[in-house]
Amino acid sequence: MTDIISSDTQTLNYLELVDSLNRLLRIRTTPIGMKMYEQASDMEAIPRIRRPQAIHTTDQVVGMAARNGWTVGITADDLVGAQCKAVIGLHPRDEEWLAGERYRGVWYGDDESARAHQQAMDVVVFGHYQAMAVSPLASGRLDPPDICLIYATPAQMILFINGLQYSGYKKLEWGCVGESSCADSWGRALSTGEPSLSLPCFAERRYGGVMEDELLMAIPPGFLPKVIAGLEQLSVNGLRYPIPQYGINNDVRAGMGVSYES
Repeated sequence: MTDIISSDTQTLNYLELVDSLNRLLRIRTTPIGMKMYEQASDMEAIPRIRRPQAIHTTDQVVGMAARNGWTVGITADDLVGAQCKAVIGLHPRDEEWLAGERYRGVWYGDDESARAHQQAMDVVVFGHYQAMAVSPLASGRLDPPDICLIYATPAQMILFINGLQYSGYKKLEWGCVGESSCADSWGRALSTGEPSLSLPCFAERRYGGVMEDELLMAIPPGFLPKVIAGLEQLSVNGLRYPIPQYGINNDVRAGMGVSYES
């Protein structure tokens, strides 16, 4: 196997990383990368880039990469409304956006709740970028991506997190803003550089094709070799996916004895 244990994102073997994730977790949705561009022309120069012919949500654009396997680039003009644009830094957090009036009576019962939701969202700082692109991680076209987006079931995701925590343990803590939870995933990961787990929201599932049983991990690519190394060791220890059911009525000592000294 090619050596992929490197924190240098310029030397990561993304094809090998994806193969390892598929082997260890049987990921069914294509892992993808996301990258922000200061100049739209740099996005447009990506090999085999597709440009939208209609107006979309960012969820849809992400879905085109994760569900269809496309490489897609967008600017603010391709996105519907300020919400999608602001999360990836293509619209300012101005007073109108912060007021969140369009969400009052839809997702939130009063002005105060709508404003509090907007304030709580993690977004990329406005003014640095003109464009964004997404692409299957294995394609290597984003060279390198800013973050990776990995959809997985809860069982797959907890093992992914276990792999991340196997060495250099750190308690991982996330929030949930509710609707617009893309702020919890790619908004937070892009703005903080930290792994960010989210419960995909109504819009992501309605417009982005996210399945009912999927969670989303947004994670800078430099973390992935650590995840893979941890998953490999967990597998050696007998802790692997799929997780076999032991039975709720059985004497637990035989099962526990496989992993722990009595």
